[in-house]
Amino acid sequence: MRAITIRNIRLHSVALPFVEPLRTSFGEEPFKTAVLIELETDGGVTGWGEATVEIMPGYSSETMGTAHHILQEFLVPLLLGKTISDATEVPDLIRSVRGHPMAKHGVEAAVWDAIAKTNNIPLADYFAAHLPSGHASRGYANVGVSIGIKPSVEATLETITKRVNEGYKRIKLKIEPGWDVELARGVRAAYPDILLMLDANSAYTLDDAEHLKQLDEFNLLMLEQPLGHDDIFQHSKLQPQLSTPICLDESIKSADDLRLALELGACRILNLKPSRVGGYTESLEIYRVCVESKLPLWIGGMLETGVGRAANLAFASLPGVTLPCDISATSRYFKQDISEPPFVLGAESRIAVAPGAGIGVQVHPERIAAAAEMWKQSYPYHQG
Repeated sequence: MRAITIRNIRLHSVALPFVEPLRTSFGEEPFKTAVLIELETDGGVTGWGEATVEIMPGYSSETMGTAHHILQEFLVPLLLGKTISDATEVPDLIRSVRGHPMAKHGVEAAVWDAIAKTNNIPLADYFAAHLPSGHASRGYANVGVSIGIKPSVEATLETITKRVNEGYKRIKLKIEPGWDVELARGVRAAYPDILLMLDANSAYTLDDAEHLKQLDEFNLLMLEQPLGHDDIFQHSKLQPQLSTPICLDESIKSADDLRLALELGACRILNLKPSRVGGYTESLEIYRVCVESKLPLWIGGMLETGVGRAANLAFASLPGVTLPCDISATSRYFKQDISEPPFVLGAESRIAVAPGAGIGVQVHPERIAAAAEMWKQSYPYHQG
């Protein structure tokens, strides 16, 4: 593998309008926002990464403002001029900066892409090279679709029917207190056999255990992150009370967090978001823990642009990712993404990994510029 030397890093704060907003227990935002990282090597190769942060500190404590600040003032200076032989070296190079996993993920992802491109290999193959034999990419990811909170069960069923007709075989519904049991009952009455899961985004407490037990009757694939975003202990108290598997998301920020959760019996499934855990180096360690523990694994989504979606699809194509992932087709989110080609849902609810070296998609500078201008015009008081 040929090393890279980082010559320059540019940051692009962008906003893209959604085809339809996704409402969760956190609220609703009309735009997809991100800080895109454009990394240039001394060999003229460009690597792209995405810090998939939001305007408000809802899902994560990080925001567009904090990510841009941490990247510009601290992470970028630590990497400029460095020669890197393998992307797994990046966490040590930026270890002096505590926290800020999404910002770290973005810049590390750009290094993964740049090294893969420098060596003319697909990103999925570069990931697989860090795993034992037998973990080569399948060339596609099994995917599902996430549906936000709607005004009624009928409106939810209308959206489910639309997504099923498009070819999605796993449906995830966002829930919150007061919008859970009756929703599940209504959906199951219309779709008794569909692969169905519910995502609570930390909207409940352990005091709601008796209420949550009612969800066991609906044959759910999983109940995702019902309790606190930083909790493992109370989930370990809830899981034995439910026959429905608990899937942890926000609580797991490292491989050691996952080891603790498994030791305590806090979950039976994991949603891995590489941005949540600080990058693909830590994601690979978490992947190994899941394989060794035979823990069902899937890759979550943060409504990424084509840059983040391409990289996550490459990771989701690894065989240890055993459940459908939250990486839907581009048209589910955007009329026009910042990159080409778009990702399209194929047969058997699969999306193919982008062909070619690195992330495999072509980023269009004029689209970046338009998205950057939309960010400036829409959020003038949030500029980094």
